[in-house]
Amino acid sequence: MSAGGRDGLGDLFAIAARELRTVVRTPAVVALSVVFALTVVAVAAAGSGARGGYVPLVLDLVPFVEALVPLLAVALCYRAVLSDRESGELDVLRTFDVSRPAYVGGVYLGRGLALVFVVFGSLLAAGATVPVLSPPDPTFLALNEAADSPVAFLRFSVLAVLFALAVAAVALAVSAAARTARQAIALAVGLLVAFVVGVDAAAVAGLASGSLGIDAVPLVLAASPNGAFRSLVLGVAVETGGSTSPGAALAGLVGWVAVALAVAVLTAWRPVE
Repeated sequence: MSAGGRDGLGDLFAIAARELRTVVRTPAVVALSVVFALTVVAVAAAGSGARGGYVPLVLDLVPFVEALVPLLAVALCYRAVLSDRESGELDVLRTFDVSRPAYVGGVYLGRGLALVFVVFGSLLAAGATVPVLSPPDPTFLALNEAADSPVAFLRFSVLAVLFALAVAAVALAVSAAARTARQAIALAVGLLVAFVVGVDAAAVAGLASGSLGIDAVPLVLAASPNGAFRSLVLGVAVETGGSTSPGAALAGLVGWVAVALAVAVLTAWRPVE
């Protein structure tokens, strides 16, 4: 990284490469990634989904992916910027006139690539159990037999990656905004609880009290990464044709990424007190 004639993309890719090396050299993150992969494959092998076809496997995996992907994404990103700030490495990077967007983009790209590799690779391994475990004529609930194809599972895997990247962006914003490790942990745990159960609980409470109509539920669920992911799976991967709103769900995920990265860029240089 040269001090003059800044090359923003060069800085971004250099930081991304550094982040990839950091992830690979962090035993706790590697161990968690292995546990995630083994859990996903074990669910596929032990459950009844893989024996019924690709779509039943998707339905088996959705609750596990909703719970485990945010945990993995947060573990990868919630201390990324904070660790650089505490170690003084962030100050060193600033002396080379690295811009905040290049720094945040590099951290997000590097850790995002690691996250994509783990999530997508684990789901592909799970999907590979279907032709091994399913009978010649799988019992599939859908009327259209053509709907149960590897394409449906591939769509699910891509949506899981988008979901993971959205949560990773939020965790990165937490890391940039937090002043201490304790604050970062508290914010990360609070967001995990809100994502996994908070918005769903709010939707149920709204329906029970009558303050929320049934038509508004998909829009409320789209306000959280978990709810948006679930809506996209049902509307795009499984194609249930129910009361889902894939457009609102996709906008919700993209919105989380955009807002979270903007927060990370704005707060990246703030020192720890």
